[in-house]
Amino acid sequence: MKSPILITGCARSGTSMVAGIIHICGAFGGKMSGPNSNNAKGMFENAAIRNEVVKPYFASIGVDRLGQFPLPDINNLPIPSGWQAKVEQLIQNQGYEGGPWMYKGAKMCLHWRVWNYAFPNAKWIIVRRKTSDIINSCERTGFMRAFHNTTNQRAVGVKNSSEGWLWWVHQHEARFREMINDGLNVKIVWPERMVDGNYELMKEAIEWAGLEWDHEKVLDFIEPKLWKARKKK
Repeated sequence: MKSPILITGCARSGTSMVAGIIHICGAFGGKMSGPNSNNAKGMFENAAIRNEVVKPYFASIGVDRLGQFPLPDINNLPIPSGWQAKVEQLIQNQGYEGGPWMYKGAKMCLHWRVWNYAFPNAKWIIVRRKTSDIINSCERTGFMRAFHNTTNQRAVGVKNSSEGWLWWVHQHEARFREMINDGLNVKIVWPERMVDGNYELMKEAIEWAGLEWDHEKVLDFIEPKLWKARKKK
């Protein structure tokens, strides 16, 4: 199999939008999670990989399966055997017949060394968003609840949920720096630029990933979501 395109970033950063664009432009994603109240277009995350590979691993090392708190210790991560084989078998079972393929997971950056060990030639796309916007989104999103817990707040030395999410974003940013400094093949994208009609960064990432930019399909996919954001601006 080809090496994958791996999409990660803080939850609530636009990883689903980016993964949807990558899928539209030709990457096979397998059976991915569909729309829900938090992502009207879909999560674009392979449910079997998430539920049968990632979450059991998180449970085995005693961290939050949602990637909120507690987080993995990046310097003390056990490398499980057979990670590559498990992921590839799931993709093949879902109809993969060759060509570019992708997996999107916001939690991947929290245990990126495991993925890098399994797929050392992967192309990584890190999705970024303004810190204040991530925090505001976390505060409004029902399943982002780790720092409503005062015990968790005390554990990281903060006084409220907003400060807790700020700590959490900084943990992700530290992982992004590690990935870049360790020489992973990384491209960074900021989906919010598309709110202003600037698609160049996303187009560049698509072509860098070996895919073909389909402007009409991309616009049809993301424009309805961006109209609301533009009105707010």
